[in-house]
This record gives sequence, structure tokens and C-alpha cells, in this order.
Amino acid sequence: MILVTGATGAVGREVAAQLAAAGPVRILARRPERLGAFGNRAEVVAGAYADRQALDRALRGVTSVFLVTNSPTEPDDERVAAAAAEAGVRHLVKLSMMAVEEPDASDLITRLQRENERTIRESGVPWTFVRPRTFMSNTLSWAAGIRSDGVVRALHGDAPVACVDPRDVAAVAVAALTGTGHEGRAYAVSGPEAITAREQTAQLSRALGRPLRFEELGVAAARTALLAKYPRPVAEAFLESAERQRAGAKAGVVSTVRQLTGRSARPYSVWSADHADAFTGRDDR
Repeated sequence: MILVTGATGAVGREVAAQLAAAGPVRILARRPERLGAFGNRAEVVAGAYADRQALDRALRGVTSVFLVTNSPTEPDDERVAAAAAEAGVRHLVKLSMMAVEEPDASDLITRLQRENERTIRESGVPWTFVRPRTFMSNTLSWAAGIRSDGVVRALHGDAPVACVDPRDVAAVAVAALTGTGHEGRAYAVSGPEAITAREQTAQLSRALGRPLRFEELGVAAARTALLAKYPRPVAEAFLESAERQRAGAKAGVVSTVRQLTGRSARPYSVWSADHADAFTGRDDR
């Protein structure tokens, strides 16, 4: 049995779906109602990482775990790793981030993920780290502006990033969960090309069949928008990350998707065409 966490998120949802298509899968979900109809295709355990009894129930009989943690304040990786070690889990595949292996990345989120990786290494459970670059799905944050006035507003519009389709990140994770020889490995995962926000806007325009305009956000405006959604330390971490992207630190492309799945990573043009409805209001997911 494989346990999937984070199944309401971009990557965890895809990992659970790909695993469920091939065999039994269990999901730990804090809010099972958000799984929708997917819950009928998997065994679901309701509970949070801080609920040790729920965590123990979810880990009973499990051989492998896909771990997604996001909290900047809670020791979730420590909780899961400790419970997994006690339950005899043989493999823990953690969703991390590519920046942890880049010495010039020192923002809060990257530091926390480095510490999380250290915690898992020291847990005694054999591990694999999946370290993606920025998700293509992050551009879903543009949907409101596109719907209202056909405008994409973003910081550093000419800064390239080798963003990756969450479906491809999930495919790498599934390969690690179901294959052999992945223990002790860390896999950087990128898309097939470095692309800027202006170029993404043009590709979204073609996918939607309507003109879109790109509007560059200044740092002050971007900070205000981020502070409306996140605590200040997290917002500042995103701004620091954006500066690294502006400097070209996120433009490198790696071939991990092909190496582990046998096919090329999807470009943004494919992702945007597949998710066009999400930018028009017709996507009810």
C-alpha cells in the first residue's frame, strides 16, 4: 500500500490519480470533502499531520509514502518521518524544491525545505527527494485578471524560468514510489524550456483564442499583493525567489522527466491548452 499526502494540491492530486489508476492507494487528508469524487477511487483517512492517531491509522500496512508539507511553522516533516519510521515504512518520497541544492538561494522557504530534508535523512526511513522548479500551475493566479480585463500582471516579465507541469512532477514521484533503486536519490525536475511571463501570456492568449496584455508589476505592488495572501516572512521569501529568477538562476533545464518516465516534459503551451477553462471560469475543479 502507498500513502499519499497533499492530495488536494497540484502534485499530490496527480500522484494519487496516477497510482489509483494502477492499484490500491490510501490518502491522508485534513479535509476529505475537498477530494470530491476522487475519494471513491482510494481509501481515505481523515486527519492532519499533528493528529498522531490519524497518522498512525493512515500508515498502518503502508510500504511507501509520498509526502507533501507546506507549513512554515509546523514540524510536519518531523511528525510524518517519525511516525513512518515507527510504522516500518520502507520508502519515503518527499516533494521538495530545486532551490535547496542552489547555494545562492537563502529565502525562508528554501531554508525550511533544506531543514525538512535533513530531518528525513536522519529519520532512518529510506528516502527520495523530488525537487521541482516552479509549477506551471502557479500561473492560475492570473485567472482573475484575465477574466476581468484580459490582463496578466506579474513581477519581472522578462525573467526566464524552466517551469514544470505538475503532472510531470507527479510522474517522476510515481516512478520513484513504484520503481527500484531510487532510495537515497534526489531528482531535480524542470520543464523542457525556460520561458518568461510575457511569453507565457502570449501562449495563454493563443490557448484562449483571445488577446491578452502583459502588465509589469513593480516590486512594491507585488509585495502588496503577496501580503494580502501570505504572512510577511513568506511574502518576502517569494520576492527573494523572484529576484533570483530575474538574475537567471531558474533558467536551467534538466532531463529528469525523460530519464524516469521515457517521455519528454510537457511545455507550457501544452499545459495552458489543457487548462484553458480554468482561465475562463468554466473549470469547476
